[in-house]
Amino acid sequence: MSNSELISPHGSPELKILLLEGKEREEELKRAEGMPKVVMTTRETGDLIMLGIGGFTPLDGFMNEADWKGVCKDMKMANGIFWPIPITLSHDEKVDPGTEICLVSGETEEIMGTMMVQECYQIDKDFECLNVYGTTEDDHPGVKMVKAQKDWNLAGPVKVVSESYFPKDFGELYMRPAESRKIFAEKGWKKVAALQLRNPMHRSHEYLAKIAVEVSDGLFIHQLVGKLKPGDIPADTRVQCINTLVELYFDKNRVVTGGYPLDMRYAGPREGLLHAVFRQNFGCTHMIIGRDHAGVGDYYGPFDAQNIFNELWDGALECRPLPIDWTFYCYKCEGMASMKTCPHGKEDRLFLSGTALRKALSEGGEVPAEFSRPEVLKILREYYGGLKDDEKVEVKMHGHASGDAEKKIKK
Repeated sequence: MSNSELISPHGSPELKILLLEGKEREEELKRAEGMPKVVMTTRETGDLIMLGIGGFTPLDGFMNEADWKGVCKDMKMANGIFWPIPITLSHDEKVDPGTEICLVSGETEEIMGTMMVQECYQIDKDFECLNVYGTTEDDHPGVKMVKAQKDWNLAGPVKVVSESYFPKDFGELYMRPAESRKIFAEKGWKKVAALQLRNPMHRSHEYLAKIAVEVSDGLFIHQLVGKLKPGDIPADTRVQCINTLVELYFDKNRVVTGGYPLDMRYAGPREGLLHAVFRQNFGCTHMIIGRDHAGVGDYYGPFDAQNIFNELWDGALECRPLPIDWTFYCYKCEGMASMKTCPHGKEDRLFLSGTALRKALSEGGEVPAEFSRPEVLKILREYYGGLKDDEKVEVKMHGHASGDAEKKIKK
């Protein structure tokens, strides 16, 4: 099977790769040293890397004001192409159009790329927050991220010269879209489902994944290895958990695991759409959308991220959702089930969520065997057991995460 038989990248017949290599990269690095420097946040750095590897095809750089406004309001760029979340770069002072700037990671101080500034503009942050996140409350981590942006947005095409520490730290797990597409083509997969993960896999994740395997040629377990909010489990621990589960409980011929460098925005429905956009660029035809996908707290309804796909116009997005109902362990069914398959009552169900699992482990709580595989729980207990008191963050339960979990997981 050839790569051309896979789903096309979003809005383009081929991947738009902005990452320079070899002599071209070395020359750009030399040029960058003489340019004014703009320091990026980890979110902006992750976005730049995704631009570089083609994950954000068809974008060629950070968005201008017309694209920013159209994306916020109508999920549509000025050229009419669907895009659900702004991809922007902020700076603390105005920069004249025509200026070439050097883009530097604020985390590592490494030169990450260059940009020709075509436009410099200011935004209404509340407008962005309300349209993209559905709230302007500072408690929302995505809103907090937007409000922390500097005063000016810089727009223009980019050249990318580094993927930061991701290839070194995550090895073969870190994957470019061209690489995942090559793997899918070699396996002869056409219908490929993506599973988004920001938590270690518990039994609900495993159940969703195996449903997808049943109805697809293969499954792409795609792990976020960028930054999360305080209290979430760090990438290296999550990767260890997921790799262990795949090794012991999946047919490895039907599963590919990969990692990508973005920070979570916790934008709920809008982020679910963004996940589908870049999974299409990685070669996936379907995106698993379960309960409270990419949500935080009680800001979104449990199935808002599924329903938003129904609001899209024809041709907006080729990657389709694989919507799956609320899942849980049923003691009477003696296995995993969903609202569509289980006839029993709430008292017979153990509702599973990453939040409930993190809360129980961080507080030294007892975790039922049905919540997660023992090999995964062992890794997580070792992680939480090694935390110092000042490293621990209180994990707050919310309505979508609790169900019966608070009753079943005892302190």
